[in-house]
Amino acid sequence: MRILLISGIVFVHVPHDPQTSPFLGLNGFFDWLRVFLGDSLFRIGVPCLSAISGYLLFQRGRNAFDYGKTLRSKAKTVLLPFLLWNGALLAAVLVIQPFGIGVGYFPDLWNASTREFLSYALATEGLPIDIPLYFLRDLIVCILLSPVLAVLVRRYPAVTLGVLFVLAILPGVTLGIVLKKSILFSFTFGIFLALNRLDLKALDRFSVAGSAAVLAAAVVLSIGLYHTGPDFPWALDLARSTLSIVGAGGFWLISALAIRSSIGQRLASTGSLSFWIFCAHYPLLMLMWMAWNRVADDGAYPLFYVIAIAVSFIILPATNFFVSRTLPGLYEVLTGSRGRKAKLLAASKSYSSVGLTNPAEPTMTQQRR
Repeated sequence: MRILLISGIVFVHVPHDPQTSPFLGLNGFFDWLRVFLGDSLFRIGVPCLSAISGYLLFQRGRNAFDYGKTLRSKAKTVLLPFLLWNGALLAAVLVIQPFGIGVGYFPDLWNASTREFLSYALATEGLPIDIPLYFLRDLIVCILLSPVLAVLVRRYPAVTLGVLFVLAILPGVTLGIVLKKSILFSFTFGIFLALNRLDLKALDRFSVAGSAAVLAAAVVLSIGLYHTGPDFPWALDLARSTLSIVGAGGFWLISALAIRSSIGQRLASTGSLSFWIFCAHYPLLMLMWMAWNRVADDGAYPLFYVIAIAVSFIILPATNFFVSRTLPGLYEVLTGSRGRKAKLLAASKSYSSVGLTNPAEPTMTQQRR
């Protein structure tokens, strides 16, 4: 699911300017497709990833949860990669902006106030300079709050989830502690699933109907968004937020179908590639966007969109492979030690390939996560 969801997030962040906005409808069906992928279907990615993170944190039960150990572990697997990836882009922008490069594409760091600069560097109050990494920032907050969330969802599940869900979907409501409200609800819902040991495969028999339902809902929503955006009416904004959260269940059912195929099995074993794509895709897309605007005009934007997506899914796996093989130490730091987990998974696969069993081998449900 992670590689599917994070690959979808790449579509969300393909850059454009007001002259190439899909809501202008200058390219007909192509622009609607951009809205469907970037503003409807793949907006489900972050809430779904949040639910997975909350579930995995408590999958062994409340009694096995060690808060201190968790904080130490997540400092390495979440906080450090956030600081390194965001800090690297921040430093690069600081270097190039005095030469007139990147101006208008990234925030003006040299004229930013101390408060603004801290937000770009650490996401203290707003989005970091590597925008998608706000997810890691909010995930850190959720992890810090996890013992409280676990107690609340254990003792008052309906009230806790109900309040967080309403706050998450209501337009115009801000929470302050997280940048994206859906992350807090979805993370807490993941904890609820883990603590109650609910059978995550119980609904798999409805995978076809559930997958079709979430795709249909995304299509219908995108039609409304396409004709009213970018300033969506209150009702459509509410529907957009609701689908981004509820749609996570549909994506889980889609994974129930995907994991049965050979392609799905291969995707399930890509390991740290998904994290690499997540952290590296935004700087790459922005670099291509800056280069494109020097050689092409607005009318060729559909070509840029296709090229940017295609090139991203070539360069990102290639650089992931290169760095993991040539600089394994650096790679483990940049991916929060996820490279090590990928090696363990590969070793686990080798057991099964020769007919042996390995107690560390993940189940199909774990592979889907």
